[in-house]
Amino acid sequence: MGRAFGFIAVIVVVAVGAYLYTRQMESATSAGGSTPTTTVDVTGVRNDLLSLANAERQYWASNAKYASLSELQSNGGTRVPTRSNYSYSAEAGETSFKITATYSGPDPKAPKRMAIDETMAINNN
Repeated sequence: MGRAFGFIAVIVVVAVGAYLYTRQMESATSAGGSTPTTTVDVTGVRNDLLSLANAERQYWASNAKYASLSELQSNGGTRVPTRSNYSYSAEAGETSFKITATYSGPDPKAPKRMAIDETMAINNN
């Protein structure tokens, strides 16, 4: 009787674990697009946006203003990333900035625009 109960408990735990795993995989792929490649690209773009925003903050600490992407690249040595389906643009001023990544690829579920500003929050538009 004890072995049967133990076996049933193991089966229940494995079933619950499998269910939780599949739910997490669904949320991971739906957040970035319909293909794994798009999901990886979206994650990379989010990292790029965070990196560029940190470079903006460092530039502001030195110069008391924010910079365009070309100024960041020439003055700060920050490399503006290149991705096949995304292009980056920035709006910079004395007290604020906004860096936008625009998607131009074939995946209809990929976020079309992602942006970050001085609050360091990434927004999907």
